[in-house]
Amino acid sequence: MEKTLAELQREVDQYISQFKEGYFSPLAMLARMSEEVGELAREVNHSFGEKPKKKDEADNSIELELGDILFITICFANSLGIDLTEAHNKIMNKFNTRDADRWTRKDTD
Repeated sequence: MEKTLAELQREVDQYISQFKEGYFSPLAMLARMSEEVGELAREVNHSFGEKPKKKDEADNSIELELGDILFITICFANSLGIDLTEAHNKIMNKFNTRDADRWTRKDTD
């Protein structure tokens, strides 16, 4: 089932809102995001790099690590009142204007 960014933000907010602690502070979320990016780097290195997993290491996946990053990104945005759909639109506008001629386009014959 596909969900919009707004739906994802509401779903995460409903989950977090059931706990007295609520959202972590922005600094704590940045630390958590950094940890999750490190875990993604480890999985990518195991899958595509020269460092194989140890036999006793947990079986994580790139998909799950990306999911963790998405979750903490949504938490971060929610805690700061940021609409991720609007943020995405602004970023795409930036890429479509500033970087419009930066890359070689595929032929559309």
